[in-house]
Amino acid sequence: MAMRTVYFDYNATTPLDPSVRDAMLPYFGEIFGNPSSVHHVGRRARSLLDDARDRVAQVFKCKPSEIVFTSGGTESVNQALFGAARQFKSKGRHLITSTVEHHAVLHSFEYLANNEDFELTYLPVDREGRVSVDSLAEAVRPDTVLVSVMAANNEIGTIQPVADLGAFCRQRGILFHTDAVQWFGKEPFSTIHQFNADLVSICAHKFHGPKGAGALFIRSPLLPDPIIFGGSHENERRAGTENLAGIIGFTAALEKFVPAPVFPKEQLLALTSRLESVLQGLSKLGVTLRSPQKNRISNTVAFTVEGCDSIALLAGLDLEGICASSGSACSAGSLEPSHVIVALGASKSAASALVRFSLGRDSTAEEVDCVAGVLPEVIRRAQRFQ
Repeated sequence: MAMRTVYFDYNATTPLDPSVRDAMLPYFGEIFGNPSSVHHVGRRARSLLDDARDRVAQVFKCKPSEIVFTSGGTESVNQALFGAARQFKSKGRHLITSTVEHHAVLHSFEYLANNEDFELTYLPVDREGRVSVDSLAEAVRPDTVLVSVMAANNEIGTIQPVADLGAFCRQRGILFHTDAVQWFGKEPFSTIHQFNADLVSICAHKFHGPKGAGALFIRSPLLPDPIIFGGSHENERRAGTENLAGIIGFTAALEKFVPAPVFPKEQLLALTSRLESVLQGLSKLGVTLRSPQKNRISNTVAFTVEGCDSIALLAGLDLEGICASSGSACSAGSLEPSHVIVALGASKSAASALVRFSLGRDSTAEEVDCVAGVLPEVIRRAQRFQ
């Protein structure tokens, strides 16, 4: 008999929605043209690419020219940060970010600091992983040109006050970028301008779209330096033949799952609240809840366990058919302590034993009960073998 799978790793990726897949299928066969070709096959592809950009602009309530299609969240972040920092380096070389960002942001800024003579300031967070406008105000200098703070944290789910941070930056003429990859499809969305950001990164596979597809919103008239060179694609901002099937999938998922968020908030809060109660009942086993109970994305619960590490815990859960994560999926297989948990003030040993459950639209109370039933023994087993 096949083992039952409980998939609690929706922050890492979501299954491709069947209707999104159906929208993409023609672009793997009949509609195969290169949008840069001048013949009728290419012109048809170009027309559909332009139509997709118009559709995204309608959802975002922005100009089509403010959208650059990318290969996903990581490229969108890199294009925003490298492009904006390099464009404005003559005005100043001071960059600001938080200690809990995704590695796409942290590693990009570290590269700029280590190799291109930029200076970098990290904003601290409170015990729930939240940045304050006051700490940003203290960090800003006359030569600050770019600030990047994520909309929602991928590891513990904390929602940041990005609209307030963005408004602060705009009043001072400082560019503001937000990595909103974990926001879309989970939190209310009305317009891309709600973040008060000049640059917003977004990724399709976090809301039932395809992997390898995303976008960067660039508020007009900003024109960051490109980071990929070659042809004049994407209005000369991102070279390379467009992934039309991926772009169509991104567009279909965005239209269907972002204005009316695909992650059902009330339903998920009921499930994650149950998980939190279970975890709080395991404090004698060294379990500490790390995700905030308020102002977090509704699907995410994170905790640490004393006396073992993430790999042992995740392996134990996997043997029971339960898919979870140690935080950022990009660090899978790594025993590095979670930088997010360290930023909360926890020890490195605690940060090495992080487990994140991230639920989705198909998650059920029965699955939560299944996890609750096996978790104590999984923890004891992991602690015994350390």
